[in-house]
Amino acid sequence: MRFLLIGIVIAVIFWVVSIIDCAVQPENRHRGVGKKAWIAIVVLIPVIGGALWFAVGRTTTNARRAPIAPDDNPEFLSSIGSTYDQNERIRRIEEELARLDAEETAADTHRPDPAPTDESDRPADGDDSAPRGGSTGATN
Repeated sequence: MRFLLIGIVIAVIFWVVSIIDCAVQPENRHRGVGKKAWIAIVVLIPVIGGALWFAVGRTTTNARRAPIAPDDNPEFLSSIGSTYDQNERIRRIEEELARLDAEETAADTHRPDPAPTDESDRPADGDDSAPRGGSTGATN
């Protein structure tokens, strides 16, 4: 009788822990059927439902899906578009750059020559050490 009572207490504790664990897990951590179905299984079939939950229904943190390389991920591949779209975009950009270069070249050919420099600001004998403007800067 004593062992039966201890067994019932352990079974009830296991049942309650199973229900709580199943209820607090996020929806993406339930395998097989949905979260509500697992809760129903654990509640309606006390010990066996809990054992099934821990053995089959609950995923561990290590069982998460491994990362997929971009070239293996169909979602990523569909998001980048086709090669034709990329080539078309490159062609348009190159045409726009060529048009901008042509406009810049045309603007440079129509630009007036720069104004001639004033020869009085230069030193007379090619001496670059003398200050400009004809003043020697020395006071006597």
